[in-house]
Amino acid sequence: MTLNHLNFEVTDNNEPKQLLNDLNLTINPGEFVILLGANGAGKSTFFNTIAGDLTPTSGQLLFNDHDITKQSAQQRTRLISRVYQDPKLGTAADMTVAENILLAMRRGQRRRLFPRRLKQQLPQIKALAKTLPNHLDQQLNRPVSNLSGGQRQTLNFLMATIQKPELLLLDEHTSALDAVSSQALMTFTNQTIRDNQLTCLMITHDLEDALQYGNRLLVLKAGKLIADLNATEKQALTVDTLLDYLN
Repeated sequence: MTLNHLNFEVTDNNEPKQLLNDLNLTINPGEFVILLGANGAGKSTFFNTIAGDLTPTSGQLLFNDHDITKQSAQQRTRLISRVYQDPKLGTAADMTVAENILLAMRRGQRRRLFPRRLKQQLPQIKALAKTLPNHLDQQLNRPVSNLSGGQRQTLNFLMATIQKPELLLLDEHTSALDAVSSQALMTFTNQTIRDNQLTCLMITHDLEDALQYGNRLLVLKAGKLIADLNATEKQALTVDTLLDYLN
């Protein structure tokens, strides 16, 4: 994915406000990129622009040398998956765990009416659920609304990665969880990204996670990219040096 002079501007009290300011960036296949920034730095705007929820004011977004700048979020679902901060987003609450996984297995396919064939797919669904760290394979018939936050967010992550997207966006996906659930999901996240060689961008406010995970680190400040550190540079960082970037 390549961003060429990407800008996003809004009007605030009749004054223009630049939320993304001339971003130039290439994310290479297989990179696990951590994105840091204080509140208001432009992280969510950045993700929303990549996902297609926002159209940049100017600039270009390329995927495999194809211009997708004007594509809708729905069109980009074949390329991009996203896990949000809120565990309630990304799943159908009144459907079972198995039904949600089946939906994810058909992500990006042409929408049409056909028998869902859930029973025939159950062995594959159970095999996928067995890879999860919280025994969801034993709760396939349970409505998602009855799951804990950690279970639901782990299911969200599985659903986002089943089709091995070209780009995975993790939008503070562990921040709403307790410490134990957060750590379990981050371990599973890291293993899944490595095993499947996924390309991933992850927003986090946890500086320890920012240091521990990923092989590249970006820092946004007032809509500008102020740091782009490779794996070697990232290994030399400390929490204090990260705070210097953020302040």
